This record gives sequence, structure tokens and C-alpha cells, in this order.
Amino acid sequence: MKKFFTIIGGMGTMATESFIHQLNKRIPASCDQDYLNYILLNHATIPDRTAYLLDNSKPSPYPDLAEDIRQQAKLNPEFFAIPCNTAHYFYDDLQKLTKIPILHMPREAVKEIGNRYPKAKRVGLLATHGTIADHVYENEIKKAGYEFVGPTDAIQAKTDELIYTDIKEHDFVDRQLFHGLVKTMINERKCDVVILGCTELSLAQEREPVDGMPIVDGQIVLVERTLEKAMKLQKGK
Repeated sequence: MKKFFTIIGGMGTMATESFIHQLNKRIPASCDQDYLNYILLNHATIPDRTAYLLDNSKPSPYPDLAEDIRQQAKLNPEFFAIPCNTAHYFYDDLQKLTKIPILHMPREAVKEIGNRYPKAKRVGLLATHGTIADHVYENEIKKAGYEFVGPTDAIQAKTDELIYTDIKEHDFVDRQLFHGLVKTMINERKCDVVILGCTELSLAQEREPVDGMPIVDGQIVLVERTLEKAMKLQKGK
């Protein structure tokens, strides 16, 4: 197979499935051959990213991620996409392992704010405790000149409940809880835009979409950037 890319997924599996679904449905295809060439690696047994970031005595996901990059790089994909926000804590170390470009999910999401909400100043983030703690989004938001607005402890507790208990454990999206979190960040935390910085939250947005509010979905932005690069490959540009 030529002109293909590799997706390092499985963090978690249902969120990766959502990524693939969103990617495939955006392809302007009228026959099988119009779809994209890619390899999906669903590495579900990678240790929990948040658990490690909050307690470095826990198993690190980095060795598994590094092994995946090394193995897949031997197949010579054109680029990598990693649909897991928290995993981008290891982005710089992973990119050092290969000359093949890895799309930077948080960075691309922050760039998208300027395209969709050019007047935004205060940027909020809903994500796992690990993504909040690793400051990857916070650093990108501040670097872009925005004011970062993190969740309160109460908001974070409810976000973790939605991500881990509802979605990861039970494959269930509590619409009231999800919509309430976004509304609280906008109305009480005074955010001009809210980034969904967890792929489980992206799954929630797919199943129970929040409409009419300023949201940037990190996974959807990664889908769009992946599609842009892959379509250029397919057309030989």
C-alpha cells in the first residue's frame, strides 16, 4: 500500500471508533476506491495516561507508544495521527523517534479557535485530570495569546465522572451532565470558547451534540487535519 497514514488508537477504543467514523463520513466518496488508505493500530492495552501523569509510580504509556511509532515507521506511512489528547504529553519524545510527521492534536485545536472564533480571548478546557495536569493544552493556549480558563474542582469531578464512569465503563453519554459542563464553563467561568480536550468528550459530542455554543472539538479538528493531508496524498499533490 502506498500513500497511506497510520492512526495510533485504542485510547480508548470507542473514542477511536468515533474518530474513524467521523473521518470516513467526511470523505467525498462515491465508490470504495474513493476512501483513504490508512492503517489503524488499536493498542487498547496501553497503560492509562492520566493514571501515570498523576502518579509516576504507575505504568508509563510511553514505552508502548514508542514501540508503536517505531514499528509503524518501518512501514513508512506519510504521517501519524494519535486520537488521544493526553498522549500528546509525550509528543516531543515520540517525534524524536522518527522523521515521519506526527500531527499535534492540541496545537491544531488551538489554531482552530482563530478560524472559528476570532474574537475569543478566554479559552476554557474540559478534559481528563491528566490532560489538565500535563499543561499541554494550557501551554498551547497561552502561547497563542489567549487566557487559559481551567475547570474548578467540582467541574473536574463531574467531567471525570462523564469520561470514566459513564463513557469508558458503561458506554453511556449523560446528555444533561455533558451539556451542563459546557454551559457552566461558558456561563459561570465566562469562557468565550470551550475546547473539548478528551476523545471521550468528542464521543459525547457525536452522540449528544451541544449546539449553538462556542466549542472546538479537538478530535474533530484532528479528523479535519488528517483528511486535508490524506486527500492531498490521494491526489498526488
